[in-house]
Amino acid sequence: MGLILLEALAAGLLFIGIVWWTMFSGRKKGELHEEDEPKAGDAKDQQDPPPHP
Repeated sequence: MGLILLEALAAGLLFIGIVWWTMFSGRKKGELHEEDEPKAGDAKDQQDPPPHP
């Protein structure tokens, strides 16, 4: 019984370790973004679509 609990504890710690590693071991400043992406407040986004013929 003790061995099963020890194995379950080891599996849980391994799972938590993998989740922690994938969440927090990335780039220091987060993901890189392209500089030429349109911003939310651009006038281009606020124009009406062209009329349909």
